[in-house]
Amino acid sequence: MESDIFLLIIFAVIGFFWLLPVLIIISSSKTRGGEKLAWVLAVIFISWFAWVFYLLLAPLKK
Repeated sequence: MESDIFLLIIFAVIGFFWLLPVLIIISSSKTRGGEKLAWVLAVIFISWFAWVFYLLLAPLKK
């Protein structure tokens, strides 16, 4: 029973850190609309490191 709770907490923490870049991009005012969606999809499907590129490159168009 205790090991199940421990595993649940571990998975919740991992899930939070996996979703953190997505939440930051969604709440950011750097981009809008389709560009924001593209960055979120890049983070989800390509790599978590796409978030680093978002921080460095967004917005793509001025």
